Amino acid sequence: MLNKIPEDFKASGSTYDNAGFQPEDWRPPPRAPQQGAYPSLPPVTPSYVAVSPSTINTHHTSTPGTPHNMAHVVQKTGTKLCWSKYFLCAFLSFLLMLAVVGILLWYFLYYQCLLGRTCGRGKRCLSHSQWCDGKKDCLNGEDESECFRLRGTNFLLEGYLSDKKIFVPVCAKDWSSYHGRKVCEQMGYKSSVYAASSQTNAGPLALKGYLKLKPGSYYGSHMLSHLLYSPSCPVGAVKLQCIDCGEGLTRYSSRIVGGTTAPNGAWPWQVSLQINGQHVCGGSIISPDWILSAAHCFQKFSSPGSWNVMSGDVSLLQMSNNCYGNTVKKIISHAKYNSQTHNNDIALLKLNAPLKFSSRVQPVCLPNSGINISAGHEGWITGWGALRPAGPSPDRLKQAQVSIYSRETCNSAQVLNGAVTETMICAGKLQGGVDTCQGDSGGPLVVKVGSLWWLAGDTSWGIGCAVKDKPGVYGNVPYFINWIYKQMQSE
Repeated sequence: MLNKIPEDFKASGSTYDNAGFQPEDWRPPPRAPQQGAYPSLPPVTPSYVAVSPSTINTHHTSTPGTPHNMAHVVQKTGTKLCWSKYFLCAFLSFLLMLAVVGILLWYFLYYQCLLGRTCGRGKRCLSHSQWCDGKKDCLNGEDESECFRLRGTNFLLEGYLSDKKIFVPVCAKDWSSYHGRKVCEQMGYKSSVYAASSQTNAGPLALKGYLKLKPGSYYGSHMLSHLLYSPSCPVGAVKLQCIDCGEGLTRYSSRIVGGTTAPNGAWPWQVSLQINGQHVCGGSIISPDWILSAAHCFQKFSSPGSWNVMSGDVSLLQMSNNCYGNTVKKIISHAKYNSQTHNNDIALLKLNAPLKFSSRVQPVCLPNSGINISAGHEGWITGWGALRPAGPSPDRLKQAQVSIYSRETCNSAQVLNGAVTETMICAGKLQGGVDTCQGDSGGPLVVKVGSLWWLAGDTSWGIGCAVKDKPGVYGNVPYFINWIYKQMQSE
């Protein structure tokens, strides 16, 4: 699991000297007037008296053998050609300018989608009014997948206001469990696991206004279409819990170097992912039907039928003897997982049959918007991984406390030298001695905020195990939260 990262190498950049070409101004050489080329006319009196043809001077000084009007013909023809070329050039320049303007407008307004949002692999550009309007305009339904979200430790429900392009609290006036269930289903949870709806204080978020139920709106599959914007709410905002989660027994021991054996029920979301009865990777329960793990676990063994999910005990042997296993229906690895950089190292497993929850089988909370899982927090890691590099794996689940470090600290030259991206979280002990190791891949990094445990990361990679200045690296679950819900919704 903890693969060494190759040295970063940088491609040398090239410098281009862009010299613009500007042609010199060109004018036709000045043409001296030809004396005698045209018949000279006598002065005309102000009264415009007609002149007799006999008074016209018919002498000329043209070149012998050249008709006296030839110079006039040549000059007139040259003038017409010059003006024709001028208008043609101007017209072509105008067309070229229109084409350039059209391309720029397409690039910035459609391709870059400055006046809307893009969706799908083809980057289809939709106006903001098409998001969360109850109609799936994106092929994968992306435009209807992020219409609701939960915020903070009080599970404040927010809905997307497309014209303002912001999330605002949902007003609890006339709200019922029916509405709560429908929203949870839209977020990807089954109705059978619905927990509760209640009221909570929106706090400063109330300044943005609310979404309120339309009068008489009690039924409908797309809940956002039943809500209207209101600058105020006569009661509190909606608190929505789609699933009871994050309630471990918390009977963990004080930290010691290398971790301790976990008691049964302390981390009820931890599962063992096995092939042919052998533990391979870890995972976290996020609902009765879904397990969250790491994408790199399934690169070689990608067939769902090869895997079995074991849960309900801290002993691998005990789980095997009691046949605590669930088969896997589908494996969804992140489409942009990169095995070289370890970017996007996250995967979801859809089970053939839902887990039966008990005191020892419970989901961990997916991080709500606004949950602070930043540098300086203490987290806990668990797993059945090796106790030392290339060493034996334990029968009983191990636990250890780690510190979450900033990306700047992790990317310093003496630590992980720039290898930690925004899709990752770095945690461990810089002094060494505590870390995940082979076999812990995909398992949870959890943080306690408020009274609940939140899934902060999935074990991804590291350099050695518990080496000084080489903390472990985990998939950044808060970064992937929209991706997680989209997969759950699609299934």
